[in-house]
Amino acid sequence: MKTEVGPYQFLGAAGDFSRGTVTVDVTNALRHAIVTLALPPGTVLDKTAICAQLGVSRFPVSEALARLADEGLVDILPQRGSIVSRVKIADVREYMLIRKGLESEALRVLIGRHDADAIEALHANMAAQRDAAARDDAETFHQIDVDFHDIIFRSLRMTKVKSIIDKARANLDRARRLIITPRRLNHTIAEHQAIFDGILARDTQQAMTAIRAHIDAVMVELFAFAQAHPSLFADGHDFTAEDNDFPFG
Repeated sequence: MKTEVGPYQFLGAAGDFSRGTVTVDVTNALRHAIVTLALPPGTVLDKTAICAQLGVSRFPVSEALARLADEGLVDILPQRGSIVSRVKIADVREYMLIRKGLESEALRVLIGRHDADAIEALHANMAAQRDAAARDDAETFHQIDVDFHDIIFRSLRMTKVKSIIDKARANLDRARRLIITPRRLNHTIAEHQAIFDGILARDTQQAMTAIRAHIDAVMVELFAFAQAHPSLFADGHDFTAEDNDFPFG
């Protein structure tokens, strides 16, 4: 007898979750699906079908959706259910401005220390980026890209700064995945290499200029994508070329 494939098979199979961490596991599964765009912005969420797919009761699913609503990933509409929230361009602009300031300052501190372990990790990361791009493995590349930036914060043990970045990451990751193309992968590698070259040369200004240029370049492409695909963004139809006022340079 053929088993019918449900609409949420990418969430995993029933029985995969531990008894004591069901709500956490369901939240993580749904978050991952949203951030990786398996559940695209604007998707209506069928709570009954999710419960059936995961083999759990309604409570952990309801609790998971409430937690994801707090993170800005889900919109809970009274009497109408829940949908995957659309990315807000205005929020992404602010998050990227925060990253621009924090990451450039983190680079300044890193270059002052010139941590040997961090240098080795960045060498390995750059090689892994090129390998993933050569295989056109966008998802693996994205994870390596995230780690490139994390290496800097881990080496400095800047846990509070990293937590600020991480809180904004879910919605930023969704936005960045929307513009992943082979062209963007190659540009990202070149931009990361410019940052790394500045670190290796112990040239603080070069590294800080490169990280700021990298973030600006991503924002330029995201703004262009938002104008071409406004329905994927909460404020997409209100966004115009005049709103493209991200602080460049």
